[in-house]
Amino acid sequence: MEQVCQHISEITDIKKAAAYECEECVKVYGRWLHLRTCQTCGATLCCDSSPAKHMTKHYHHTGHPVASSAEPGEQWLWCYKDESFVEYN
Repeated sequence: MEQVCQHISEITDIKKAAAYECEECVKVYGRWLHLRTCQTCGATLCCDSSPAKHMTKHYHHTGHPVASSAEPGEQWLWCYKDESFVEYN
């Protein structure tokens, strides 16, 4: 059985992306590779494979620990604080 960190185990409802775009990249005509959705505030931002790495910057700025993939067909959560990953159904 996978070990799930406290931050992930406290999530009871997965927040989904309101739009398939990085909220910060669109402001500066940036580009992204993959999107993640913050499970604290619902912001959808780009991943670390994207040039601006907005989701990681969001975590460092806000302390919001858990993000989900906003990519179609992917169902997983990542905790930045504990470096914990879990897939869900």
